[in-house]
Amino acid sequence: MRKLPLIIAAAVLPFVGSCTVQHSEKKIKPSVITETVMHDTDDPAIWINPTDASKSIIIGTDKDTDGGLYAFDLNGKIVNKVLGLKRPNNVDLEYGFMLNGRKMDIAAVTERETNTVKLYSLPDLNEVGGFTVFEGETERGPMGISMYKNPITGEIYAVVGRKSGPADGYLWQYKLSEKDGKITGEVIRKFGKYSGLKEIESIAVDDEAGYIYYSDEQLGVHQYYADPDKGNEELLVFGKGDFKSDVEGISIYPTSAHTGYILVSNQQADTFNVYLREDPAKGRIAEIPVSTRESDGSEVTNINLGPQFPKGVFVAMSNGRVFHFYDWRVVEERIMAAQKLRK
Repeated sequence: MRKLPLIIAAAVLPFVGSCTVQHSEKKIKPSVITETVMHDTDDPAIWINPTDASKSIIIGTDKDTDGGLYAFDLNGKIVNKVLGLKRPNNVDLEYGFMLNGRKMDIAAVTERETNTVKLYSLPDLNEVGGFTVFEGETERGPMGISMYKNPITGEIYAVVGRKSGPADGYLWQYKLSEKDGKITGEVIRKFGKYSGLKEIESIAVDDEAGYIYYSDEQLGVHQYYADPDKGNEELLVFGKGDFKSDVEGISIYPTSAHTGYILVSNQQADTFNVYLREDPAKGRIAEIPVSTRESDGSEVTNINLGPQFPKGVFVAMSNGRVFHFYDWRVVEERIMAAQKLRK
């Protein structure tokens, strides 16, 4: 999901392989493979450096009882880390939270074994707060998380999912606030249908469009309003029948204020299914084979990050304790080729 004002970088797309987009097509290759973490990579987020985008960092979780939160530069080198977390699952970030009289960017991480969300300042990864989740429930175990900043009020929320839960009210939305010099969260909404077929992990928020998306792993992708004041009506479920097995990581790439792409991991097929941001109900418009294996989590930005990623970067977790960084121009070339074949 994108958290900064839209920047569309002009670039000439390279020719990459064949223009056919069948599942058997040659897999696209990452520009960068990160250094390995200790246990099991799971979910990334992208922090854009406000003064020099080429110095942006990728934040990623290492999911284990003795896990961690890692920061990588755009060459995949580990530049910072927080260790000793109790099975950190997913991570997301948001910009401009006011704490102790100054604005800071923050990352939120679900710590599954302690039923908490932990909050860290960016880019230094200093702990600045946290809160327990799903209090009073028998099914807790937080997994997925995504941040939402209301573009009008500036209020910041965390939308949290769990390992298992009820058929309705599976996700809880927490409003973040300052208390005693730290950031805490208060539940203000319980929503979201669940098929009961497997679990819900990946959550993504499109701040500008105002939607929440989440993957019901054996069903499809649900869409709801992000603003709690707009109610809990389910707007859409898309992607049914498009996945080999698990529906996983969700990433949103804008091409304008209202258009773009939603990429969803087809985990067991090692592909990403692509849908139109402005109308995902139209169905899958492309399926991109990737070198990434069994991808749980992904993230994308359209910000120009310098010569290596002038139209942004697509980041995906892969087996092997690493994350893969893909030049967006390569992904886009495949999407364009698929759309031409559909005409």
